[in-house]
Amino acid sequence: MSQVATMAYRGWPNCYRLWNDSVELVVTTDVGPRIIRFGFTGENEFGEFPEHSGQTGGDEFRLYGGHRLWHAPESLERTYCPDNAPVALERQADGVRITQPIEPRTGIQKEMTIALSPADARVQIVHRLWNRNLWAVDLAAWALTVMAPGGTAVIPLPPRLPYPEGLLPTGQLVLWPYTDPADPRWHWGRRHILLHQDATRPSPQKLGASVPDGWIAHVRNERLFVKTFRYIVGEKYPDLGSAVETFTDGRMLELETLSPIARVEPGGVIEHVENWHLWRDIPTPRSDDDVDRDILPALARSQPGAA
Repeated sequence: MSQVATMAYRGWPNCYRLWNDSVELVVTTDVGPRIIRFGFTGENEFGEFPEHSGQTGGDEFRLYGGHRLWHAPESLERTYCPDNAPVALERQADGVRITQPIEPRTGIQKEMTIALSPADARVQIVHRLWNRNLWAVDLAAWALTVMAPGGTAVIPLPPRLPYPEGLLPTGQLVLWPYTDPADPRWHWGRRHILLHQDATRPSPQKLGASVPDGWIAHVRNERLFVKTFRYIVGEKYPDLGSAVETFTDGRMLELETLSPIARVEPGGVIEHVENWHLWRDIPTPRSDDDVDRDILPALARSQPGAA
């Protein structure tokens, strides 16, 4: 069964460890909302920034590492509001709920409900953005996870069809002004896109995609981390239709999922759910065939009703 206990972690005295017989995660309450650690017992699949560890307070935005919640579309004025203040934590039957104070600059309040499986390497994260303003706000929930360096992101493409059977587009790929498709960290397959994090290449790269299949993955040191989410056909997603985004530079690689943009009335909330899955003994993919052979069978086993 899953358990919860308080602990100190990297200079933050008031953290909470959630664990079962397979995996563990660490939630900070001195800053946040933030999941700073997740992995098999004794391991961390998430990247951390030691220069920020243990720090609290102040008006400077700090990346910290781990998993965080933003609101989209991205803006320097609202997206980079610091999350340097303590958060409230409420224990629940299978996890915790953490709630940030209302952001003074935006009137938005961030909340995460974290539920750890009693026995398996699975976590559900319910992200909520509450509108505490006196007026409606258009936004999307944006869940971002900093992965430990040296890994490879996997983004699935929609099913391919032969011409002239496939006359209409089936998905979007979105580039940023600094995206270089010729950068060797990218591998452009027919069925999947791969992005490798390389500490020797500091220039940033980013890609957005619609991803109707509702998943994005990361492989590092034979550990496969997968986020699954619900893609809602016909809804408007941020950044020209991106339900998934990935970013890398010389220090990290991020896996990001987004909800559709919605108008949130005063006192209302927008919700976005991620389900995390973790497997051992999965080699780093280098091609479509690698993904099909090693990652898709594991993903299929994670679906409800799978044997």
